[in-house]
Amino acid sequence: MSTWSPSASVSSFITLSTLSSRRSSASFETVPLELIAEAHSKGYHSVCLPLTTEDWRKRWAEMCLVPSDSIQKRRRESRRESKLVSRDLSAERKAEAWRENPCFEREEVTITRLDEAEHVTAIISEWLELDAEEDGIRYDAEIALQQELAYASYLNIHTAILPPPRNRDHISSYARIVRACLSSAPYMNLAIRLPVYDTSILEPVVPLSPSSSSSSFRSSSAPSTPRLVVSGSADSLNRSSTTSAPLEAHIDAAWEMWDLIKSICDYNIRLALALDLTPPLPNSPGVLSKWAAEAVRYIFLPSSTFIANAKGYPHRPNIIISGASSGLHKRGGEDAYSQYVKHLERTSSIVQAAEKVGTVENFAQGYQDYLQAPLQPLMDNLQSITYQTFEQDPVKYQSYEEAIHKALLEWPKQDKIIICVAGAGRGPLVARSLCAIARSKRGNVCLYAIEKNPNAFVTLQNRQRTEWHDRVHLLFGDMRLVEIPEKVDILVSELLGSFGDNELSPECLDGAMRFLKPHGISIPSSYTAHLAPLSSSKLYNEARAIKEEKSLETPYVVMFQAVNLLSGLPPTNSHNTRSAKLRFHIPHAGVLHGLAGYFEAILYGNIGLSIHPHRKDQVSKDMLSWFPLFFPFREPLYLPSNSELQISIWRLTNSRQVWYEWHAESFLGSSPPTFPATSGGQPLPPILMASPTIGVPSPLIDAVDLIPRSTLSVQDTPERSTARLVKIGHTSLHNPGGRSSWIGLR
Repeated sequence: MSTWSPSASVSSFITLSTLSSRRSSASFETVPLELIAEAHSKGYHSVCLPLTTEDWRKRWAEMCLVPSDSIQKRRRESRRESKLVSRDLSAERKAEAWRENPCFEREEVTITRLDEAEHVTAIISEWLELDAEEDGIRYDAEIALQQELAYASYLNIHTAILPPPRNRDHISSYARIVRACLSSAPYMNLAIRLPVYDTSILEPVVPLSPSSSSSSFRSSSAPSTPRLVVSGSADSLNRSSTTSAPLEAHIDAAWEMWDLIKSICDYNIRLALALDLTPPLPNSPGVLSKWAAEAVRYIFLPSSTFIANAKGYPHRPNIIISGASSGLHKRGGEDAYSQYVKHLERTSSIVQAAEKVGTVENFAQGYQDYLQAPLQPLMDNLQSITYQTFEQDPVKYQSYEEAIHKALLEWPKQDKIIICVAGAGRGPLVARSLCAIARSKRGNVCLYAIEKNPNAFVTLQNRQRTEWHDRVHLLFGDMRLVEIPEKVDILVSELLGSFGDNELSPECLDGAMRFLKPHGISIPSSYTAHLAPLSSSKLYNEARAIKEEKSLETPYVVMFQAVNLLSGLPPTNSHNTRSAKLRFHIPHAGVLHGLAGYFEAILYGNIGLSIHPHRKDQVSKDMLSWFPLFFPFREPLYLPSNSELQISIWRLTNSRQVWYEWHAESFLGSSPPTFPATSGGQPLPPILMASPTIGVPSPLIDAVDLIPRSTLSVQDTPERSTARLVKIGHTSLHNPGGRSSWIGLR
């Protein structure tokens, strides 16, 4: 049995004021060692602490900045670019010497020993402005950052949290500096602290300034929540904008800055996000869903996030901890915060499902966001261990048994019934068919089993000899070519892939359907593929890590975890066409990294199988056999809020192989589509008016099939003018001619 290992660790934030006010005791050689030991004794896994002191801030400001001649002066000036007639040549000489050979003085750093740095995450000086207006300030801030990272690396610290970006106009400069640091510190992991949205809409912001004597970092119990300046006009982001601009726009501003940084840094796997949840969170979880697909390594939570219950203990937080030692709550002490976070994780539905044997979450541990190549069922003969893995799925086989049993009960009792299992593998469907026959109390049933894998056929022969005897007739060969003695009434197959037809179900069944009588039953009777646009930095990085072009033109089987579906799943064509063009409304800004593929199948009657994310629990809960399919894109495609995404996908074939090709286009000017009302008053996409799946609408009707122009007259077309759409981007055609990935037919 797999055991759950908590994915989240809880860290204590040790502030600069705590470090400077504490005096070392006889039990510890230094203050940092004592504070770190206290944190570990309270159950924290690690600590975060500032790497530098107030003395470093003052020296840097004296060397690099022109002193302000007025308290009201907000714009700082670099000595490098100063046009003052009287210049402080002594300070400038010191600055040049420092730029040539950056070095700390002892009183400018908080820790000096390796044992002080164990299990420590370094907080880089918050006042460093890597996106300042002046080139000179940015240049000197970059040198200071490189100096701090070099010192952290010297102490064997592996992770540092960088000061946040604040100025959208110079975010590219910030990102360039971060990329340079990743290159110069090859063993250092960097995290960028970023609030979930611009906090200026809720509270006034005190500008950070290394030359000011009232640094927010020094005076507060935790780093201040940074403000994001996303335009040249400060008035556009002050309190008065709260009513005119939706909160979503400010959330998008923060996320878009992060997206630009990670893009310029080429999705470096050593770059992560330290998400600051200090601001009040919005009521709509969908607005925050884009962060679920990002590399969030740290979450900042102040103690004010926790609301005290009637007894004074912290209760019901939004998520995770800084300022825990501030005494904000009357009872429980500092331990209560970390204990409650651990309690939340331990009692969450995800953790409980992971610990329960038989659930998808338990079965999939270790497979989350792990790329697997789809099976080649005709080219390759599967190994016994592969069959064994799939046979661990009780839900799938129980559903098959129920479908066969239901079909037998509805068949006229006086008739003899011929059943054929096409693609028997090691025999699980054969065994389930025999169980269904026994339950139905039908004595006049003949059962055939066909299998092409010569190794699996040995297992079938052994089971026939030891278990089934003359109740099963075995046939060796390819179902497309083998001959069967008589026509069958019920044809049972297990040929579905994660996308329905990606393991050659149509090609195999085209050859096997000749076994079936004109009014016979096929189990499954139908299946439908579903497609949705997906954002996931992790999957994108995994796919391109192979360093081959074909790696980003290959569909992968994946158990999705760190992903964000950018739009709802559309209703898809239920007929047997081999191409589709889909239109998706994108309500929130995001980056398209690929497409998520799912399927649903009707076995017989109301019995089915589903990996559709919104219906799988209702149709076939805890089914283990299929993970979704991931179609990657070679280059990420940015999609702004309320844009439109059009996806084209083709399933193509020749005499030797089957392959998929896919392509995407993005447009501005989108709005959620509207359609003429049905007789019942409900809007319905025209493509569904003749669809046999009309009773199973998409859970989120914000993405629909494009209307075939050849089948709709002008008056039938919904009131949606394509002239209003402005194209803003597209991808290349992926996998043309099956050059990178395909499924062999022989």
